[in-house]
Amino acid sequence: MSATWRSVFTYNKYAQITARAVRNSLKETERVAAEKRGLTTVRYQHWENGVGGQQTVLNPELEKAPGKPAV
Repeated sequence: MSATWRSVFTYNKYAQITARAVRNSLKETERVAAEKRGLTTVRYQHWENGVGGQQTVLNPELEKAPGKPAV
C-alpha cells in the first residue's frame, strides 16, 4: 500500500515530516533560507463594532527575529 501513513498520522503531520526531510536535504544556504520561511508568528485582534483593537502577538520571540520588519 502506498498510503500506509494514513493509519499512523494525519495529512498535516505527513506534510510536516516530508517538508522537514526536503529542507534537511538542501545545501546549507538554501536550507537556512527555507527554515526562515517556515517560521510563523501568530497575532490576533479583537474586533468590536467594526473597529479592531490592539493586536496581541502569541509568540513574541519570532516577531523580534532579525531581518523581520517591525509591524
